[in-house]
Amino acid sequence: MKNIITQFSRIFVGLLFIISGLIKLNDPVGFSYKLDEYFSEPVFNLPFLVPLTLGLALFLVIVEVVLGVMLLIGYKSKCTIWSLLLMIGFFTFLTFYSAYFDVVKDCGCFGDALHLTPWQSFTKDIILLFFILILFINKKLVNPLFANAVQNMITYASIILCMFMAVWVLNHLPIIDFRAYKVGANIEKGMEIPEGAPKSVVEMIFIYNVNGVDTEFTEKDLMAIPEGATFVDRKDKVITEGYVPPIHDFTMVKEDSDYKEELLQEPKLLLFVTYDLATAEEAGMLKLEKLKQEAKAKGYKVIGMTASSTKLIAKARKKYGLTFDFYFCDATTLKTIERANPSIVVLEKGTIKQKVHYNDIKKLDL
Repeated sequence: MKNIITQFSRIFVGLLFIISGLIKLNDPVGFSYKLDEYFSEPVFNLPFLVPLTLGLALFLVIVEVVLGVMLLIGYKSKCTIWSLLLMIGFFTFLTFYSAYFDVVKDCGCFGDALHLTPWQSFTKDIILLFFILILFINKKLVNPLFANAVQNMITYASIILCMFMAVWVLNHLPIIDFRAYKVGANIEKGMEIPEGAPKSVVEMIFIYNVNGVDTEFTEKDLMAIPEGATFVDRKDKVITEGYVPPIHDFTMVKEDSDYKEELLQEPKLLLFVTYDLATAEEAGMLKLEKLKQEAKAKGYKVIGMTASSTKLIAKARKKYGLTFDFYFCDATTLKTIERANPSIVVLEKGTIKQKVHYNDIKKLDL
C-alpha cells in the first residue's frame, strides 16, 4: 500500500508540475506580469527585482517542467524531491500571503488557462505539499525507470525543448491563446454582463481624522463621528464580488472621448498595440508606418493603442515617422490583448480576426 500511494503521488505531482509549467511557458511574459505584482507595492515592495521578472519567470517555469519530468522518470530522486519540497514551500507561503492579505487576486499558477482565487491557490499548494511530503518520506521507493544514459538524455532533452519553446514564444506569440482577446473573440460581446448576473456588494467607508488618527467609519457609524473630526477620504470596500465580464476596462480614448463603440463597428480596423512607447522594440516600431500605408490602400482604418503620455506619443511620431492616431487604453488591458510591444491586431466589427507579433507581419492576411 505504501508503494502504491508513493507511485500515485509521483505521477500526480510530476504531471501537475509539467502541465502547470508548460501553460506558463506558453506565455512567460504573462507570468512575468504576475511576478511584477508580487514584487511591487503593496505586496513585498521589491522594485529592484521588477526588471528581472521575465528572466526569473523563464527560469521558474523551465525548472517546474524539468522537475516534473525528473520525478516521473526517477532521475536523481533525492535531489529532485528536495527541490520540489523547497519550491512548493516557497509558493505555499506566497499563496497564503496573497490570500490572507488579499493583495494578489490570481497567483497565475495556470496562466490564463485557469483562474484560481487566492484561497483556491493556497488550497492547491497545500494538496501538492501533502503529496510531496509523502514522496519525501518514501524517497527510497522513487526509483529510476531507465538506465543512466537514457535518464540523462530525457532530462537534457526536456531542458533543451523548454528553452526552444521559450525562445519561440518570446519572438512570436503564445502557441495557445487562453486570453479573452483570442482570435475569434468579439470584444463587445466580451464586455456584456448577462441579465440576472450577480452584482457586487460594496460598502462605503469614510475616513475621518480623529485626534490626529485616521479612523474608518461605515455609513451606519456616521452619526457617531466625534465632534471636531475632519473628513480625509472615502473609499469603497467590496463585500461580495459580482460578475466580472471577461473583457473590462477596454477603452479607445482620444481627447477625453471614448470612441470604442464607433471603432468596433469598423469592417476593417487595424490596431497597433504598444502599451508603453518608452520601452517599445525599435525593430517593430520601424515597421508600423509602412504597414499602415499598405493597410490603408486596402481600405483599413489604422490606429495605434497605447497607455503612454501625449509627450511620448509625440516623441514616437517624430522618431518613427508615424502618421496614424493613437488612442488611450489601460496598460494592463493592452498587455492582456497582446504580449509583444508592439503587436498587430486585425478587427472586423469588433471580432478579432488575426493577431501577430511584429516579427510576423508577413503572415498578416489583409
